[in-house]
Amino acid sequence: MLIRTRFAPSPTGFMHVGNLRTALYEYLTARHENGIFVLRIEDTDQERYVEGATDVIYNTLKIAGITHDEGPDVGGDYGPYVQSERKDMYKPYAEQLVKDGKAYYCFCTKERLDELRKNAPEGTVVGYDRHCRNLSAEEVEANLKAGIPYVIRQKMPVDGESTYHDLVYGDITIKNDELDDQILIKADGFPTYNFANVIDDHTMGITHVVRGSEYLSSTPKYNALYDAFGWEIPTYIHLPLINGKSVDEEGNVTISKLSKRHGSTGFMDLINEGFLPQAIINYIALLGWCPAGEYENREIFSMDELIKAFDINGISKSPSVFDYDKLEWMNGEYIKLMESKEFLENAKPFYDELDITSDNYALLEEILKPRITRFTQIPEKLQFLKKYEQFELSLFEHKKSKSTLETSKAILGDVIPLLADCSWDRETITNTITGYAAQNEYKNALVMWPVRIAAAGVAVTPGGCAEVLLLLGKDESMRRLNEAYNRLG
Repeated sequence: MLIRTRFAPSPTGFMHVGNLRTALYEYLTARHENGIFVLRIEDTDQERYVEGATDVIYNTLKIAGITHDEGPDVGGDYGPYVQSERKDMYKPYAEQLVKDGKAYYCFCTKERLDELRKNAPEGTVVGYDRHCRNLSAEEVEANLKAGIPYVIRQKMPVDGESTYHDLVYGDITIKNDELDDQILIKADGFPTYNFANVIDDHTMGITHVVRGSEYLSSTPKYNALYDAFGWEIPTYIHLPLINGKSVDEEGNVTISKLSKRHGSTGFMDLINEGFLPQAIINYIALLGWCPAGEYENREIFSMDELIKAFDINGISKSPSVFDYDKLEWMNGEYIKLMESKEFLENAKPFYDELDITSDNYALLEEILKPRITRFTQIPEKLQFLKKYEQFELSLFEHKKSKSTLETSKAILGDVIPLLADCSWDRETITNTITGYAAQNEYKNALVMWPVRIAAAGVAVTPGGCAEVLLLLGKDESMRRLNEAYNRLG
């Protein structure tokens, strides 16, 4: 059997990482078995439609490296792939169910339904009371001729239980009296989400439905439609929730459904914060799935490796927790693995902001790669190159290197002339400083600390003393060293 999966987002704004994980798992499920991955845009909810959101979907999937075989932009044999362009096909299906006695016209007004909810006992979930379910054919005909607005509802089973199998959660059983007579066609003629979903999945030949575990309890409604039409029910793969972790002022940890209060939850928001697309995809692939076999305990995967390793049996039932620290670590690992060309492509926009020239690119790659976890950290780490202000002289005091204001002044007084006369390359600068330290029986740290502080004006820099001086250049280094020396009095 050729596996066909689909990602069917609604164009309602940004792409949440939960939706992106669903798309990724659908993609991996299909690709692992050499199947077909379909993109379908579900835009029938016109009230939630956001202008430009369809482009967000396309761009997100492209940046994420998730390529679809069929869809609105690439075509295919099962189009159209935009739900609103298919809207004329849904009502005939619903009317066929009415004709077969498996659905009915409901003429209840909004006011009547509101009254039902209003009069219900407090704390109870109110479903439809099936008022129109057993109207006579004559009453229905008269109402239709009178032009009374209606919806079409499905006749759901009222007793017994419905059981279905999910590849992750096993057999799921729901009592039928918990199932409402769901609306199939709304008063505006548009299909409901559930109804259009089933019609589209069947007519597009979707074999595996991958979605969040919040749909576990409503899946019998979908299955009732498949049964009503006599269609084969697809294979279900429900995914565990993604939670977030928050810590209050007293250190108490709270785990709850991932939301913006935990941090960025949108794919592009994470990109804008400096996380790499491939690192995000790698990380969310492991949110609810555990590699096995030869891939067990492995954490870094390319997309091709994910396709080879992905196995539905590795999907967990338990909710996962989105750990921003773990994503940060993983992003840093991707940076460390980068070739020089790719590293420069990512770093250059930040270099340009700091007026860094190409002769320093190689040195910067060497000192930044092990020290950054996001490229957006570069301006902060290199701000000393462009900004040199009156820093606190207490920075010269450092317990570990035994540096004090007095030793700093004396050492700078000796080293500045030596540096002024030396060639400006890494080896010569290092040898000049370490040679001076050896000659005076100082530890290297005692000499390098005041030189680096005087040149950078900050306590923490990427790279050591020689690297800071090289990045600044000889003229700027000597200017700063002399200025700091004079401030020491």
